[in-house]
Amino acid sequence: MIRHFKIAVVALAFPVLASCNSGPSAPDDSQYIEQLSTARAVKDQAFREAPDSPVPADKRAKILPLAYYAIDPSFAVPAVLRLSEERPAFDMLTSSGEPRRMQLVGTLEFTLLGETRSLGAFVPDGTEQITSLFVPFADQTTGKETYAAGRYLDIDPTTTGYYTIDFNRAYNPYCAYSPTFECPFPPASNRLTTEVRAGEKAPPPA
Repeated sequence: MIRHFKIAVVALAFPVLASCNSGPSAPDDSQYIEQLSTARAVKDQAFREAPDSPVPADKRAKILPLAYYAIDPSFAVPAVLRLSEERPAFDMLTSSGEPRRMQLVGTLEFTLLGETRSLGAFVPDGTEQITSLFVPFADQTTGKETYAAGRYLDIDPTTTGYYTIDFNRAYNPYCAYSPTFECPFPPASNRLTTEVRAGEKAPPPA
């Protein structure tokens, strides 16, 4: 696993995304909220106890448990992935100043808060076999209520081209907790002109 964001690459071919008239089903609200709450508690425990926790030991009492917006199922929205024909490569800026070479797999198109929006989905350059799409983004809460460098989503590819983008699962890069980590910045195309008041909030100041 790459330490500054979560992309797993294993020996599975990236599926050709065919058209379909149905995508991931909407979650049952109560079960969904319970499952996500449990996942957040498990993450807090791992960050508190794991020897390789990204949260420095002397900051855990201040940072943990992680701060989140209340879980809101309306921020889990259906999306369609429009694939890039050539998966163009480009340099994504990072917190260390060293660019990270990435490829644009495609653009996720969706409706959020009554407006049509889009976010690019990426993988590291040279990736041939994909099991997760990396979707960094910024929004109108960035640098205010949420981390100044943006937040991330990890999305599993589907065989249909239809997806659910769940902003309740948006998380901070590891550099939010310690400057020893390098994290990519969302490109300009992934900066949303609305407030995404879902997912992880900014940690308290050091």
